[in-house]
Amino acid sequence: MTQMMKAVRLHEFGGPEVLRYEDAPKPVACKKEVLVRVHAASLNPPDLYLRDGYRALPPEWQPNPSFPLILGTDISGVVDAIGAGVSGFNVGDEVYSMVRFPNELMTGSSAYAEYVSVPASELALKPRNIDHVHAAGAPMSLLTAWQFLVDLGHDAPNPFQPFAHTPIPLDGRTVLVNGAGGGVGHLAVQVAKWKGARVIAVASGKHEALLRDLGADEFIDYTKQPAETIASDVDLVMDAVGGSNIERFLSVIKPGGALYLVNPLGFSGHDEAAKRGIRVSSTQVRSNGAQLAEAGHLLDNATIRVVIDSTFSLAEASAAHEHASLGGIQGKVVLIAM
Repeated sequence: MTQMMKAVRLHEFGGPEVLRYEDAPKPVACKKEVLVRVHAASLNPPDLYLRDGYRALPPEWQPNPSFPLILGTDISGVVDAIGAGVSGFNVGDEVYSMVRFPNELMTGSSAYAEYVSVPASELALKPRNIDHVHAAGAPMSLLTAWQFLVDLGHDAPNPFQPFAHTPIPLDGRTVLVNGAGGGVGHLAVQVAKWKGARVIAVASGKHEALLRDLGADEFIDYTKQPAETIASDVDLVMDAVGGSNIERFLSVIKPGGALYLVNPLGFSGHDEAAKRGIRVSSTQVRSNGAQLAEAGHLLDNATIRVVIDSTFSLAEASAAHEHASLGGIQGKVVLIAM
């Protein structure tokens, strides 16, 4: 007899209202997997894009999954069962993970649920000195910052460019983070600072006090003056916003500097970048338990911290998506599963 659990499922694409909190089959831990009892799961932009059917993509790239599906990648919880061939984890361990990303980018990684099965290679012990809410807020945003700025950590083909992304040394360099108040941005500020960079944070004014507290050396309120009219001689711009006109940041980067694009779709400044001697690079964040374990030490000793914008119960996932869709989020939105 199939055991059941509560989960948030999609039966069709659409707005936040299509998310249904309902009974779903409880997964099992297959070979080299760990079954986790989820305590918290965080929202990330791909969750919102998949819920909406990735309508911004060309039709041939849009998903055509079998419904129902369960959204979400980022979890923190407790090991409930261990599959065959797994070592390094025990029942009762507190763990966190970004689950099966980008492998299940178009079908959902099933994190918005009371239980989720996770490949053991994507799992790490939760940092002891933070709670499940903050741990659940970390994985995708922290791995994005880590793989862009510290270590790529894999040799999978890059879907955005013909060459592998290679982080540049940051010690003594000036790094500008655009979108510094968001999930990826606030962690990128801290990781760059930890690596020895001078950091310029670009966000709306409401984020200034937080970002200075997190280590930003300079703050630019883009609502008052365009960042590109203030900043200059920057070694690296990391753009965590995307959208149109990111080319404007090329003017603030030194020759020989770099522009990192978390979302490279729509960027059209490659020719200008080449003329200026600026390296433009992007990569697709990938699940990596070893990197979460390494970065987890920085969470444990408060070298970096995850900022939580708001929390909702798992049953309130629709309201959480509605809130996240408004924009202007400071840090992460997290669902509490128990």
